[in-house]
Amino acid sequence: MSSYPDTLLFIDGQWIAARDGRFIDVVNPATEQVIGRVAHAGQPDLAAAVAAAERGFAVWSRMSVFERYRIMRQAATLLRARVDEIATVLTQEQGKPLAEARTELLGAADTIDWLAEEGRRAYGRLIPSRAVGVSQAVIRSPVGPVAAFSPWNFPVNQVVRKVGAALATGCSIIVKAAEETPASPAALIRAFADAGVPAGVVGLVYGTPSEISETLIAHPAIRKVTFTGSTVVGKMLAALAGSHMKRATMELGGHGPAIICADADIDHAAATLAAAKFRNAGQVCVSPTRFLVERPVFGRFVERFSAVAREIRVGDGLLPDTKMGPLANVRRVEAMEALIGDATGKGAKIVTGGQRIGNAGYFFAPTVLTDLSTDMRIMNEEPFGPVALMNPFDTLDEALTEANRLPYGLAAYAFTGAAPTAARLRDEVRAGMLTVNHLGLALPEVPFGGIGDSGYGSEGGSEALDAYLDTRFVTIRDYV
Repeated sequence: MSSYPDTLLFIDGQWIAARDGRFIDVVNPATEQVIGRVAHAGQPDLAAAVAAAERGFAVWSRMSVFERYRIMRQAATLLRARVDEIATVLTQEQGKPLAEARTELLGAADTIDWLAEEGRRAYGRLIPSRAVGVSQAVIRSPVGPVAAFSPWNFPVNQVVRKVGAALATGCSIIVKAAEETPASPAALIRAFADAGVPAGVVGLVYGTPSEISETLIAHPAIRKVTFTGSTVVGKMLAALAGSHMKRATMELGGHGPAIICADADIDHAAATLAAAKFRNAGQVCVSPTRFLVERPVFGRFVERFSAVAREIRVGDGLLPDTKMGPLANVRRVEAMEALIGDATGKGAKIVTGGQRIGNAGYFFAPTVLTDLSTDMRIMNEEPFGPVALMNPFDTLDEALTEANRLPYGLAAYAFTGAAPTAARLRDEVRAGMLTVNHLGLALPEVPFGGIGDSGYGSEGGSEALDAYLDTRFVTIRDYV
């Protein structure tokens, strides 16, 4: 096993320690052992990062679109070449199995390529004029330096969506990545630096989240904010950004409904949804959570789904036979225990799982609950863990009512063999993303974002660039 590296700040093209020498310990969630440290930025470091981002923006925004594209494509090439090394680091700090870590990194490289290509096509347009001798042009310009805040569940993929969109549009960016998982996003940033991104264009800091967010969002040089994380924190940051008239992209929490109709391929639906549910130990914002199953097939679906859950080998992500790693930190274990305890105390039944595994590491058994009611916390609060909630329904109206009951609207899932049912789901499920009869979310070329309390803006598809561009109109009359 490779050693785990300590992580420094990346400011103005240099990897540096914090000026006051502070560090934060990094813990391996599979062992609960400290494996390294990450530099803790203070106010002088943040001031230096913003000043560097201003200088970097002046350089990068004036660079030709094709040159920016070329550098980004080289960063993707370097990331692919370093996948095995970085995947091991990612697994050590986050816990997910190596196969999932590799998939995340390869997906990140694809995202860079996609956004680099889209940056070459971020066109303005000419508008035909009513008057002779008058030209009318719509110009799309980079908004300016960006402050980005990303979580620990996908420490590379959540960063790459923000960095890729910023760089593709000519913006500079300061990333505040998660202190729990610092080394893998640092490896991503290193790939960009090694590819030739000029000093100051990309910065990376760690420290006290509230201090960093309050400092960066309020700074007049920062012109855009992008955040992925909980709805509670997202609302606070969105309010702060709004008070300074900063545009914001918010990718927040969800409580994904999955509607399984009796005419669906039940075995396929159970296997597909179980794979989605227990990926990354359920620590996925788009994870299916509330399973709404038509009553005639309810027992069969729960049986098939639970059988898959029982077969999942939980263990250290570095071991070759591990299919699900630990939760990322002890807070997630405590949250699972509290939510499940509340549910069972109110009558929920545990079909499988329901408890922590072992005495070392943050391992939790894949869990299936039935006999749930809407007064249970777990039916209203995003569990963000390996817990599937199963309830039957009798009519599609009933399923749609439950699917749309919560203020969240991120991802939703459905399985049906009837085209009219699929069409109704398309029209009536209130979610930013709906996938029917397969898993088709989070690809670089498709939109990624929610509605309602799940946020606003997109971090995928051509829409990902919109929030990083100002739209300006210029009309000129020929001088005569």
